[in-house]
Amino acid sequence: MRNIGFIVHPGYSPMGFAVITAFEIANLVSGEPQYELHLLSVTGGPVRTSIGFSVETEHLSGRHFDLLIVGGGMEDARPELIDFIRAAPAHCRRIASTCTAAFVLAEAGLLDGKRATTHWMRARELQARFPRVKVEEDRIFINDGNVWTSAGMTAGLDLALALIEDDFGAELARTVAKKLVMYHRRAGGQSQFSTLLELEPKSDRIQKALTYARRNLANRLSVTELAEAANLSPRQFSRAFQSETGQSPAKAIELMRLEAARILMEDSRHSIDVVAQQTGFADRDRMRRAFLRGFGQPPQAMRRLARGTADEVVEG
Repeated sequence: MRNIGFIVHPGYSPMGFAVITAFEIANLVSGEPQYELHLLSVTGGPVRTSIGFSVETEHLSGRHFDLLIVGGGMEDARPELIDFIRAAPAHCRRIASTCTAAFVLAEAGLLDGKRATTHWMRARELQARFPRVKVEEDRIFINDGNVWTSAGMTAGLDLALALIEDDFGAELARTVAKKLVMYHRRAGGQSQFSTLLELEPKSDRIQKALTYARRNLANRLSVTELAEAANLSPRQFSRAFQSETGQSPAKAIELMRLEAARILMEDSRHSIDVVAQQTGFADRDRMRRAFLRGFGQPPQAMRRLARGTADEVVEG
């Protein structure tokens, strides 16, 4: 059985407990206990959460944990906690943080020279305060050696599923995801952002056109086709689209294609040619050029980065 220590602090958001719920469900669906969960704090005893109720915790100790997780929302930790985290690699096989708890790991020196992520709103601050950390601000979670970090809020669930998969394989992780009513886990390299959320159209007509585009990325998606979906003339559509989103239709569609293609590259084994066809790039060369413009690296590099391996990916 694997021991998990989950560190909380006064004012901790109860939403963060979803992370350890994934391990609880892993125990249930396995039919036997795979994980033993321990809530920890600097003081031990009851710790009051952000909405008023308290949870009972154990005092930090130097005993062995297979996995030690520092809960989010804790950037300025007490010296006792920093000392505990700094010494943790000696008695913990893996150490993880959710959301802004990456600041705690960085303060303890555990992220020096390592790739790491955190909530996108604080990523640049993390990089500025700890220049030896290789911050990747647009990632769901990152595993570098024995240290795991995740973005904010629900990304902790993706982290937990990845850890379960690391322990017991993809089948158990998929079963836990289904119990959580999740579409499995997002790939670690997947963006924290959504193109549709960033465009934020103000009218139902433009939103309808964007929804149509997302469902039909393999189509050519000309202005005429999108205008028909919005029940506007091509001229009216182009003006309204630019006004509401700040992007031309062509640029917005390329961003949507890039987002969809990156997800497929990171979380599937489809060949580059298949991904290019499914996302409307028509051919691999055109998709490669779009990746270089949008991400600064080709599709193969993003696939290797998401899988955390330098092995060559064989494309069909």
